[in-house]
Amino acid sequence: MLTPPRTVVRREGGLYALERALQRRGFRHVAGADEAGRGACAGPLVAAAAILPEGRRGEIDGLNDSKLLTPASRERIHDEVVARALAYAVVVIGAEEVDERGLHVSNLAAMRRALASLTTRPDYVLTDGFGVDGLDVPGLAVWKGDRVAACVAAASVLAKVTRDRIMVELDGAFPGYGFAEHKGYITAEHTAALRERGPCREHRFSYVNVATVSGRDGAPPRARRPAMARLDEPMERSCPPGGTVGVALGEQPQPPASVREDVVMEGGVR
Repeated sequence: MLTPPRTVVRREGGLYALERALQRRGFRHVAGADEAGRGACAGPLVAAAAILPEGRRGEIDGLNDSKLLTPASRERIHDEVVARALAYAVVVIGAEEVDERGLHVSNLAAMRRALASLTTRPDYVLTDGFGVDGLDVPGLAVWKGDRVAACVAAASVLAKVTRDRIMVELDGAFPGYGFAEHKGYITAEHTAALRERGPCREHRFSYVNVATVSGRDGAPPRARRPAMARLDEPMERSCPPGGTVGVALGEQPQPPASVREDVVMEGGVR
């Protein structure tokens, strides 16, 4: 049996080298998937998938890992990805669902749903950091994929911009936490607000810092979200002495489960 020739990815090819190499091997539509909000202790988890066109039309000036871009650059590139992509989709998983299903399961489900929502079927899938099972096409998990593959970088920008916009809206609905500034991640200001006001319904109670200020740090992770009569109001609890960090506890890979509240926020075909 003849061994197929190796696919060579040349470093000088830059952000588009991996996709171009796969396209030369016959995988015409290469989709990238990424997420935003894993490390945040408030707000939704957002996943996105994108397929960029072949050739010059798929090359977007300044495209990079969303974390390395300024907010203005992210907004510009987001709009260019939306305008140029062959297909794209963004899926939002609410904080309550993250608490119920767990961060890892919710993350995989969100990326799986985003990829399944693409109106152009991918021939190959690239994901950032870890693989996504349950796909019916070949794929590859790429370390720091949003800095290596253009389609993953495009997905990271879609996810980040969508999530940032949501957090700005939540800042208006839940003032006093500073969601518009820190986007739900742990900062000194966010920690101080949690200690003073207690968590609101958009916080993730399966994260130790939120569970601690809610007084539910001894409860199992899946049971930490309280059955509050008025979830639109903050919980008035004080934080006991001692430092806390925004980390999900008790996270172990779980069997894939359907995600009830995920919403395809955007999607299109060009």
